[in-house]
Amino acid sequence: MKKNTLYFIGLLLLTSCNFSINSQKSFSASEIKEGDYKNFGAKVSSEKIYNKNVISEKYEAIQEGDTVSIAFSSTINNVCKAKGCWIKVALDNDKETMVKFKDYGFFVPKDVENDTVIVQGRAFVSEMSVDEQRHFASDAGKSEEEIAAITEPKRTYSFIADGVLIKE
Repeated sequence: MKKNTLYFIGLLLLTSCNFSINSQKSFSASEIKEGDYKNFGAKVSSEKIYNKNVISEKYEAIQEGDTVSIAFSSTINNVCKAKGCWIKVALDNDKETMVKFKDYGFFVPKDVENDTVIVQGRAFVSEMSVDEQRHFASDAGKSEEEIAAITEPKRTYSFIADGVLIKE
């Protein structure tokens, strides 16, 4: 009986800790510890920095031609291998957003795949042409066969960042 009670209490503690972490929908830039992140571009100063689940919901509601000013945190899936001039950032449900940098004004390191990132800027939805998809595939180091397989335009989630923080 004692073992069952201890097991139940332990399970309850683990579940409650997990719930509080996953239920956090946003935090503030003022909560970010100095030195934990390296800054690129403008200073990230948003009062609300959302997690990738919330931004994914926002993208679903955006129509082509609309923009939403927002900041969010996620993981970098891919980075431009030529210059560091764009990153692809994970959203939930195996989706991602292409993040470019405002006015081509800054770049990020080329070795930041799988790092945690906070981006601040404007989210929008657009249609990416075949030529543009092939250009980005080439930048990402894809094979000639993978590039040739791109034959149709696609709806994309895009983001123009004026500030980026990458976890050190």
